[in-house]
Amino acid sequence: MAEQIAIQDRIPDNHCFGCGPDNRQGLQIKSYWTGDDESRCEFTPRPHHCAGPTHYLNGGIIATAIDCHTICTAIADGYRQAGREVGGGEKIWFATGRLDVQYKAPAPIDKPVILEAKIVERSERKTVLHCTLSSGGRLCATADVVAVRVPDKW
Repeated sequence: MAEQIAIQDRIPDNHCFGCGPDNRQGLQIKSYWTGDDESRCEFTPRPHHCAGPTHYLNGGIIATAIDCHTICTAIADGYRQAGREVGGGEKIWFATGRLDVQYKAPAPIDKPVILEAKIVERSERKTVLHCTLSSGGRLCATADVVAVRVPDKW
């Protein structure tokens, strides 16, 4: 079986702090399809991603990882719905229309976090996703995200 290429590594001109392979100072998250409407990302925090207490992951980093994982999932789905490989042909972009994060428990800084997104609704202009973020087998955050299709020049 061939190794999957991360969704983010197929999106051209992606300089995003959370997911852009072209942003070397960013989080560099990598997302992969796990089913028709589901994707997964494993992100290992670094010590400088800490909250006030240095043994927990910063809430803004959690929100950023969720945002980027779900938006990249929506972008990949946009290409899929168009019958193209991610990055093939005219660019497809989505941006965050809504990000509603519910923090459930602190995420330890010394363990990878697992993000799992599921597309729950799609139309030509938007994709609605639900995402969970877990660490060490514990649910740390959930989010509902509305990804809005935007033109390439946005």
